[in-house]
Amino acid sequence: MLSSPPMSELGGYSVFDCLRRARVPLRAAAALGRGVAAALWDRDETAFTRYAAPGHHMLSLYVAGGHGIRRRRGREALRSDGPGSLCVMPAGLTTDWEVSGPVRMFHLYIAKPAFDRAVAETLGADPAGVALRDETYFRDPTLEAAIRAVLPLDWSEPAERIALSHAGQMLLAYLAARRTERPRSARPARGGLAPATLRRVVDFAEANLAAPLCLDDLAAVAGLSPYHFARMFKRTTGKSPHAYVLRRRIARAKALIAEGDRPLAAIALACGFSSQSHLALRFRGLTGLTPRQYACATAARAAPDPQAD
Repeated sequence: MLSSPPMSELGGYSVFDCLRRARVPLRAAAALGRGVAAALWDRDETAFTRYAAPGHHMLSLYVAGGHGIRRRRGREALRSDGPGSLCVMPAGLTTDWEVSGPVRMFHLYIAKPAFDRAVAETLGADPAGVALRDETYFRDPTLEAAIRAVLPLDWSEPAERIALSHAGQMLLAYLAARRTERPRSARPARGGLAPATLRRVVDFAEANLAAPLCLDDLAAVAGLSPYHFARMFKRTTGKSPHAYVLRRRIARAKALIAEGDRPLAAIALACGFSSQSHLALRFRGLTGLTPRQYACATAARAAPDPQAD
């Protein structure tokens, strides 16, 4: 998975800018919705790095390597456990790092307004009374699995934007719920989409399957925050927004293939995929057939039976 990072969308996150100035190789980067972005870095050097009071929160995971990294805190050195090590760093906290050897790092950058929205929506609490904890080198199978699930995706592929933005919102909500100091009275909100709201969202998605939809687009139609919308949509339909839209895109591709008058590359674009190869990957994942195999099977079913006369 390699992508062309949208620098205009990530510039301004000071940790991202710090690593770019240090010429740390960037493997992939993407904006995951309002005030949330991710980057995947490959680093192999001996160096000292200081993140000086960043204006944003950050979650990191060592995807691979990282055994030689230490966080220096005064005279104390916190030692990494290697792959699977997680860190949470709240905004305004200066941290010092001694780097030695190879590491692949996933970073999630969270603007403070985005985190405050997540606190209000997830906990029903005043964000002023909720603080993200400073935690270095801990294990959390849920967080790690959610991050690793998005690593194989092509972050530059328009058809993956709902999956990426959904993952960003879920990580944000999980941090707000599990990695904060908060009032005991805070409880997550519950509920599902009203039928009329669901219909508006479904109609909008159907009319825009060719467009690079993201979670924010669907949430705006529902008049909800991305986090609330994603949770309520799944509660109502049993599917995540990404899974639902992907199935509708494949259904449209099937219909266009059955018509038999368009090349597969054009069908891919009409269904929101950037390329024929990406359509083939997702099509086979859901149907067990490649688009060409499906076209052949459809043509065979439609052919007249020579025995019929």
